[in-house]
Amino acid sequence: MLPKSNRLKNKKDFDRVFKEGRGFKNDFLALKAVKNNTDISRFGFVVSQKVSKKAVIRNKIKRRLREIIKKDLAVFKNGIDIVLIVFPNLNDKDFSETQKIASDLFKKSGVIVK
Repeated sequence: MLPKSNRLKNKKDFDRVFKEGRGFKNDFLALKAVKNNTDISRFGFVVSQKVSKKAVIRNKIKRRLREIIKKDLAVFKNGIDIVLIVFPNLNDKDFSETQKIASDLFKKSGVIVK
């Protein structure tokens, strides 16, 4: 589980990221990122019913994305709020494919230190 301090929860935080954030996109994921006023990077996830009508599958996708971020939490730049938006057909991918898609998007957006 992602630490509590690294989670975006409030609607106003999500709204700020959507309004002010820069966007990046690949086939199955989109990322919106904006600087925050803390030393901690925070993450939020949006998986709509267009991805799957079943909450079980939507939650599975969110769990996978949280685990990917948790493994590489140290390589993310500090002080960024990030929202990942999932597009349909990501639920057809397994964990390793999802991990590759996400890491490519993180590199493209420049939110990781590497």
